[in-house]
Amino acid sequence: MTEITFRSLDHADLPLMHQWLNEGEAFTWYGRQPTTLEKITAEYTATIEHTEPVFGFVILIDAQPAGYIQWYLIADHPAYATQINVPPDSAGVDMFIGEARFLHRGYGSAIMHAFLHDFVFADDRVGRCIIDPDERNTIAIRAYEKAGFHHLKTVQVEDEPAPSYLMELTREEFEAS
Repeated sequence: MTEITFRSLDHADLPLMHQWLNEGEAFTWYGRQPTTLEKITAEYTATIEHTEPVFGFVILIDAQPAGYIQWYLIADHPAYATQINVPPDSAGVDMFIGEARFLHRGYGSAIMHAFLHDFVFADDRVGRCIIDPDERNTIAIRAYEKAGFHHLKTVQVEDEPAPSYLMELTREEFEAS
């Protein structure tokens, strides 16, 4: 049986993040433009050092690094919260599978379910989880639907190239599944 686990993002992971965000599906849907290791370091150091209210993790499939996932309280990001207009008990999640050998094998929904269980809904402040894939990313949308998310609304978020397909899963829905 496949084991899905998570470990906190660390400085030693930044070269791998650089690789992932410059190729394949992670580049297409998450990175979207070539970047340097210096930019990756600048962007993720605050998450690693916990000076920003985002909790970042490396996804491990059978102990092998497979991708990245993060969660945060949406209220801790007021500009984004204003743009998407969701209840104050909402958490946001972002993820990508960076290793090609783990893509299109059904891991996305299993990763999301495990992460919601272990981290997001383990926090009593969270009443619902929001994820906002690009509306054209039908593969991710389908994986999130399999994890229990449903379409809430489509919104254009500032600095995003296309509208976001905002999806929601409440604590009650998650616990009932």
